Order: sequence, then C-alpha cells, then structure tokens
Amino acid sequence: MTDQIPTHLDPAHRHDIVMLFDVHDGNPNGDPDAGNQPRLDAETYQGLVTDVALKRKIRDTIPLLHPDDPRYKIFIEADVALNSQIERGFAGAGVKPSKKATPQERDAVHKWMCDNFYDVRLFGAVLSTGDAQAGHVRGPLQFAFSRSISPVFPVDHAITRITQTRQADIDKGERTEMGSKWTVHYGLYRVHAYYSAARGLQTGITSQDLDTLWQALTNMFDHDRSATRGEMAIQGLYIFSHDNAFGRARAATLFDRIKVTPLNQNVPRSIDDYKIEINDTDLPTGITLTSLI
Repeated sequence: MTDQIPTHLDPAHRHDIVMLFDVHDGNPNGDPDAGNQPRLDAETYQGLVTDVALKRKIRDTIPLLHPDDPRYKIFIEADVALNSQIERGFAGAGVKPSKKATPQERDAVHKWMCDNFYDVRLFGAVLSTGDAQAGHVRGPLQFAFSRSISPVFPVDHAITRITQTRQADIDKGERTEMGSKWTVHYGLYRVHAYYSAARGLQTGITSQDLDTLWQALTNMFDHDRSATRGEMAIQGLYIFSHDNAFGRARAATLFDRIKVTPLNQNVPRSIDDYKIEINDTDLPTGITLTSLI
C-alpha cells in the first residue's frame, strides 16, 4: 500500500510542512486583549497568527469537503458543549460516564472519538472537562504560530452605522453609531507544521485524512471570507516527507530550504515584492519535497 500512494499522503511517514499565506487590507487574527487589533510581536512588529486560528479554519472547512461523512464530524464546533461531545464518546464506546474510568475504558473512548471526529484524530483533544473524564488524546499534527516575513503596521479605521443599537438612542434623535475596524495593508505570513507518523498511527490517520488536510489548507481561505479579514490567500504549501516514521533529517534544516526575502527596501504590498527560493537539490537521503501551491 505504501508504494501505491504519493509520499505526502502516507500516514506512516513523517511530514514537515511550510505554508505561506498573505492578507490584503484585513485583520488575519485579532487580539481580544488589545481591542481586536492584529496580533504583533511587540519587539519586531512582525504580525502573528495563532495556531488556534488556523485550526479553526481547517475545522470549518472539513464539513464542506466531507458533508454527512460519519468519520469527519468536528469535536470543537460552535454552539456545541464539549462535555456533551465527550459524553457521546462514552456512549459510543459503551462505557458508563465516570471521572474514574479505567485505562481500558479510556482507550475505548479515545478510539471512538478518533474514529468519529476528524479534529480529534488530527489535533488531539482534552477529554476531561466534565463528569465524564477520559484523559486526553495526543494528536499527530501541530502548528506553530504564523509570523509575517516583514513588519506589519496595523491601522484603526473609524466606521459609522446608519442605525443605533438601542431604541432609546433612536428616540433621542441619534441617527448614526461610531465603530472601528483594524487592518494591515499587506502581510505575508509563514507557518511551520509537523506531522508525527507514530501518533498518526495511534489515532488512526489514513491517507484520505492527509489528502483532506492538504485540500483544507489550500482552500480554507476561499471558504472563510469575512469583511474583517480582508483578502487572504495561500501562497505556498511545501511538504517535506520522510521515508519512515522517525525521520531522516531535522525539520529546521529542511525548513531552511524554503527562503523568503523582500526584493527591495520598499514597503511590501504584494507577493510580487518577495523572492521565494526553493532548494530541492541534494535533499537528504529518504526525503522528498512536494509543492502543492
């Protein structure tokens, strides 16, 4: 089976991932502790996007790729309590909900959750937040924070609305209400991700699951449009695949083969203002590089 599928779709092999995405006139990830302005490194002014923000976009895309597929339900979704989802896991595994589940019972719940929830299978999950506790699942895929290549400069735009929030204000004759909207003019972001084959085999990742992941990454911005986020697009997806589960080289040395540098000293305003160099020559033995974008 391993020889019949592309290397980047083999769940028994380790994969190290580099992704590039950009934003035009939008807020890629607001910081609730800073009035929802774009997240920044306070020392370098490079923009940041959290791993959680990217995982949310993947979760929102999966039901579009696999509607009504029982193996592709989402554990963390809007308006659904986590404790209720965990209780479903106990019921599905035929285990009585308890805070003192045995290791065998926890394993049964873990298997049911992994078999039925794509995000548990891929990212893992904490399953001990209520009266039914089954410990936690360690997922095979982990994202780092995304960081912009160049500094970004958040701008606060004043906006108005032609109606009020409260009827009492309308009765007083007020006709507009002020607000604000944060954006960056342009930012090119880079993020690294890591797939552990050993953990993927534990949670039951399949080649279809990996294919779904790559589809989600390449299409998620097109299905997550928002006036707040402006125009976001993926600009590069590079997968270093090893020929075994442990790996043939350090991820850091492989990531160095993808270099992104500004072309000049002008303020970047598009992907054309950067040079992207991909060094795919003399790769370490057992390493292949797949460029999906």
